[in-house]
Amino acid sequence: MATPYVTDESGKYIAATQRPDGTWRRPRRVKDGYVPQEEVPVYENKYVKFFKSKPELPPGMNPEDAAQAVSGAQKQSDATGLSKTAKRNMKRKEKRKQQSQTPQEAAEDVKALSKELDRMKVTEEEKRVTAEHEAADPTAAENAKKIKNLRKKLRQVEELQQKVDSGELKTPSREQLDKLGRGQALQDELKLLEGHL
Repeated sequence: MATPYVTDESGKYIAATQRPDGTWRRPRRVKDGYVPQEEVPVYENKYVKFFKSKPELPPGMNPEDAAQAVSGAQKQSDATGLSKTAKRNMKRKEKRKQQSQTPQEAAEDVKALSKELDRMKVTEEEKRVTAEHEAADPTAAENAKKIKNLRKKLRQVEELQQKVDSGELKTPSREQLDKLGRGQALQDELKLLEGHL
């Protein structure tokens, strides 16, 4: 912002200005060549000038390629660049947001997700792939281990289902709903494995 000067026969003056509180500053007399403080350039030593004059890109790099690389990096998820603490804080905020939902909204979410899970079925190709994978495993010990793990998962699904049915767990999270939806697939896989033994 340029300072307004007034020149008359007695010399050069900075014009009177009004303060924010409504009072007026008196005009000040200045010499020729006066530069106001806010217009004086900031001193920079030779090292600062050198680094400011350096190009931002490596020698020979195309600026278009650099712009594409920067835009590609910005497209990546924000969570990947966050620290552990920031990620943890984001999870906490999401939990609070889920808990602050009204019970009616949560019930609607649960119903919508359960309908989606009912629609999801294991396709014939997935069944064939799992059957081929299990047939490729020749050892009975590995099959027994898989059966044990599947039974454990089914127990967890049943316990979760009991909690939801009894009302002990009013608003299950998305992970819990996913686990409930995998129950039938786990049972089918268990039957396949038991059939091989």
